Amino acid sequence: MFAKVKVHFNANNFSTEAPVVLTIGTFDGVHVGHRAVLDLLKTRASEIKGESVLLTFHPHPRTVLYPEHHKLHLLNTIQERQSLLDQTGLDHLIIHPFTERLSRMTPLEYVREIFAEGIRPSVVIVGYDHRFGRNREGSFESLINLGKVFDFEVEELPAHTVENTRVSSTKVREAIANGDMARARMWLGQPYPLAGRVIRGEQLGRKLGFPTANLDCEETLKQMPGRGVYAVWARIAGVSDWQPAIVNMGTRPTVQHHGVAETMEVHMLEGGRQCYDETIELLFIERLRDEMKFKGLKALQNQLQQDALKARSLLANEPAPLE
Repeated sequence: MFAKVKVHFNANNFSTEAPVVLTIGTFDGVHVGHRAVLDLLKTRASEIKGESVLLTFHPHPRTVLYPEHHKLHLLNTIQERQSLLDQTGLDHLIIHPFTERLSRMTPLEYVREIFAEGIRPSVVIVGYDHRFGRNREGSFESLINLGKVFDFEVEELPAHTVENTRVSSTKVREAIANGDMARARMWLGQPYPLAGRVIRGEQLGRKLGFPTANLDCEETLKQMPGRGVYAVWARIAGVSDWQPAIVNMGTRPTVQHHGVAETMEVHMLEGGRQCYDETIELLFIERLRDEMKFKGLKALQNQLQQDALKARSLLANEPAPLE
């Protein structure tokens, strides 16, 4: 069990007496490629009796640079990312505010202010595609040259591949948007998390013998899974243990007319209580099927029974988290 990462809300607020081994990035999803970087970071820190540090920026640069035009979806909220990093053994997380001023810094200005005058690293480790400074002008070669000026070593980690595919946050988002939860889970190294506040619905599921909780995901930047029915682990945040469940993402075409909004409904396979305005947390394991339009409610009911059986079988082989 690792100690929780120490969080610092500005590079200028960070200080330590130990040598610093630093990496930089959004680390959205904290996927297996990110974890490879963090493993190397910790190894290098141990070798020089130093401490491992991740510098990340908040809010996401695209929301600052293109506030009206970005179509950004993220795998994690900043709180989820911090929780994932708690599991890695990282010593320090610096969450530095991303501003328009920061976006206009040249690579030299950026390294001088954030590194030399702030964090003062001994070693900087970056991924194979890392860019920095105004208009992403800074490259790995730039960083090596600046390291000579400001007295830090630089190391580049090659792309992390799984089954001959380079793992990236973009690829994970695409898999989730396409409903490919098995692939997303493989790249993340864990199930994809999503949460929503329980809101009142039409209680149609209850009439079918499958009562559902309608969820409102209030995190507008979160990547939503594609339409379909999924096997998930679910729990009421801070109250209950993880329970097997099925989730429908879509428009409920059997009972709704065209043009209705997307919905997210969860059915707890072992039953549950009413929990309006509470938050239900979900861990997506696998997509069971496409969203379908049935000839009638009886056909829908029969399919839901099959969905429940299949979900139980899948979840039996994917144990719920201990926490």
